[in-house]
Amino acid sequence: MQTGNPILMTGAAFVVVVAGMQAAASLLIPFLLAAFIAIICLSPLYWLHARGLPSGVAVLIIALVLVLTGTLIGVFVGASLSDFSHNLPVFQARLQTQTDGLLNWLSGFGLQLDSQLLRDNFSPSLAMGMAGKLLAGLGNALANTFLIVLTVIFLLLEASALPHKWTLMGRHAPSGEHFSRFIASVNSYLAIKGWVSLATGAVIAIWLALLGVDYPLLWGLIAFLFNFVPNIGSIIAAVPAVLLALVQLGPGSALAAGVGYLAVNIIMGNVVEPRYMGRGVGLSTLVVFVSLVFWGWILGPVGMLLSVPLTMIVKLALEANDDTRWIAVLLGPDIEPLQNDKG
Repeated sequence: MQTGNPILMTGAAFVVVVAGMQAAASLLIPFLLAAFIAIICLSPLYWLHARGLPSGVAVLIIALVLVLTGTLIGVFVGASLSDFSHNLPVFQARLQTQTDGLLNWLSGFGLQLDSQLLRDNFSPSLAMGMAGKLLAGLGNALANTFLIVLTVIFLLLEASALPHKWTLMGRHAPSGEHFSRFIASVNSYLAIKGWVSLATGAVIAIWLALLGVDYPLLWGLIAFLFNFVPNIGSIIAAVPAVLLALVQLGPGSALAAGVGYLAVNIIMGNVVEPRYMGRGVGLSTLVVFVSLVFWGWILGPVGMLLSVPLTMIVKLALEANDDTRWIAVLLGPDIEPLQNDKG
């Protein structure tokens, strides 16, 4: 019996899986958010286990911390999000007025630009509108907070019971080496990236508050979230805050806000993060961009935020298997060969 082309079969299976994921996005998004939160919570869970706390008590403590954190974010950021969305048309109108004034000023030097073309394709007010849509998408995703927290609790309980189940399997248990390495790598990546992102968001919020920009906690939260997207995430996070500083306070404050974003991301991205993370879990710039578009197309705004962690998990899973490790190498960054290899 003749079988089909394996490449065509793999491609067809990939298309079916992608179509199914896109159709089930409303179900996948809360589960993926819960899975990532659960992975980050594994280290505190194991730390509480090492202190002699039972699994149920440890999971309850972590769940209470998550609920308290979510409540605080909702209290301090929810009002800013609602107010920003309400005032978004006003900010867009002011920004459009400033853009038209800039075009008139340039025309005084003989530089004639098609204002309608710029307004349709390169208008800064469109960037503010995209920021509003992105925030609305995130708000819709976080509306399932109860479902997310409940899923995290069940995942952590299952993680606590997994070693015991693995022992009961005995010789029938699959090899745990690749699984353990995979979980350890994902946990390390998300933990380090989470702390670096938290520091980035906190510094950005403090800097914008000192400048007098409205909604500094909101922009700090966005900086925290988009720091999970390397290379271009910091740019996406900076654009609405800098534009708001321009509308609210003028060009000087907008320049200071942009310089603050640049300084924080250079220090965090090129000094702090490489020191603790290294290059072992990197992705090429092309893969980062493609994953941003791909996961954003499937899952919407939440997919954009989770694009790099999701692709990192795929890469780490491929690295754990000798047969697929070459694909992981293609997804990773270009690494210079050692001097011994060159010689």
